[in-house]
Amino acid sequence: MTNSFVIRIPATSANIGPGFDVVGLSLSLYLTLTVTSGEPSSVPPKITYSGEGADEVPLDPYRNLTTRVALYVLRCNGHRSFPPDLVSIHCDNQIPFGRGLGSSGAAVIAGVLLGNSLGKLNLSQERILDHALMVERHPDNVTAALVGGFVGSYLRELDPQATEAAQVPLSEVLPEYPPDAGEGWGLSPPVPPLGIGHYVRFKWNSSIKAVAIIPRFELSTAKARAVLPETYSRKDLVFNMQRLAVLTTALGQTPPDPELIFEAMKDRVHQPYRNTLIPGLPAVTSLITPASHPGLLGICLSGAGPTILALATHNFESIAEKIREIFRQEQIEVDWKILNVAEGSTVTYC
Repeated sequence: MTNSFVIRIPATSANIGPGFDVVGLSLSLYLTLTVTSGEPSSVPPKITYSGEGADEVPLDPYRNLTTRVALYVLRCNGHRSFPPDLVSIHCDNQIPFGRGLGSSGAAVIAGVLLGNSLGKLNLSQERILDHALMVERHPDNVTAALVGGFVGSYLRELDPQATEAAQVPLSEVLPEYPPDAGEGWGLSPPVPPLGIGHYVRFKWNSSIKAVAIIPRFELSTAKARAVLPETYSRKDLVFNMQRLAVLTTALGQTPPDPELIFEAMKDRVHQPYRNTLIPGLPAVTSLITPASHPGLLGICLSGAGPTILALATHNFESIAEKIREIFRQEQIEVDWKILNVAEGSTVTYC
């Protein structure tokens, strides 16, 4: 007799204007895992994949990011291997890879929840976050994916050796597994310290939707980080902190104030340095305003890009098509979606 459960993880947008590495937003695109158990077997679980990235994702359970993270969680909690009755995992993914919509963060949270369910570990939400942050070191993405909504978070600084997950693949680069990667590799991973990440959920006005304009090219987080400076001027840091302090409250007010929010979503810490990586970004952020497009509240880069996020209350198609026109002038085609702010991750037993 078989039984199954379903894990659903939302996409996320990090940074949100001045909130570089601080705030995240969950969005209504999903990574969904359907997990089936049956008769015990010595055969490794079968992984199948559909949707975005289906032709890129490793289907070996010892090389796939989500199942490697699940195995990491199991091994941190006294289980050496996947349960023998685990038959299959089907992943259906709506989140584009390498576009700044949190595909890696979703995969990591999916892996932690998968390990928690397979091992019947009953981990608290805080402990789930600890495990996720041993793999994905950006709390803005994984926290928003886990708890949903509009969140601010920070990562507690710990002794570097205490948090070095040497046998866990970093999610923002393609893992380089050794030739013998398999059931016997990485048997003694570092256990997460308690309380690595902390967060707060901000209020969000339900009339605000996110228009995601998604260019048809990938941009790795590592490449987008490489263009950032090592140091910043005090003037630029104050500029961002002032706007972030306003933005985290302004997006929850009724009615939302376009003039207040548009200025509060400006940034001097990461977007200006990524202009060369995303042709069209300077024009988008300067030419499209609440005055030219009523309903618009603000525009920012989603995560490391190249996706552009336009927050608006109406006039969504007009905003999206104007941004599409600007990108076409740079010979770049885009897709766009109107997204809601999503609830957090769920595990449903069938």
